[in-house]
Amino acid sequence: MEEQKQQTAHTSGGAGVISLRPMQLSDVDDFMVWATDPDVARFCTWEPYTSRDDALAYIAGTILPHPYYRAICLDGRPVGSLSVTQNEAASDACRGELGYVLGSGYWGRGIATEAVKMAAAEVFGGARPELERVEAVVDVENEASQRVLEKAGFRREGVMRKYFALKGRTRDAVMFSRLSTDDDS
Repeated sequence: MEEQKQQTAHTSGGAGVISLRPMQLSDVDDFMVWATDPDVARFCTWEPYTSRDDALAYIAGTILPHPYYRAICLDGRPVGSLSVTQNEAASDACRGELGYVLGSGYWGRGIATEAVKMAAAEVFGGARPELERVEAVVDVENEASQRVLEKAGFRREGVMRKYFALKGRTRDAVMFSRLSTDDDS
């Protein structure tokens, strides 16, 4: 297995050290904190988890084999997760989609913004050399996530009307992107 270096950043106000690392089966109890929270799942495609066994199966079957799925950690403890998934079509293989989730007790502290910045730096710094563009599709009502992406250097590209169905409703979405050639400043 390839050795992966861990990036860290400090939260604003010195509330802790943020890092990204591969998720592990032993993280299941921390995973359940955010995965069972209806507020966290509101804009996600999944419903809140109710079973630790289902969470373990998801971690083992989906997260562990994923090429870029990371635990967002605060002082070494997972408080959320983040992934960058490459598009499957060969003609779209230069693009990946960013997704992230953070426990509601950690919202508003800059943790998601720092984690997204670190993930973009890792992806474009060699972790996913095939990707030249990372996209994030955000529900038009999820203003907090839109702010996270803007602060992390993603560009708002526009609103896509009736773009996806979420929990039985057709939703509008905002497309954000960051390119491998974007300046971090």
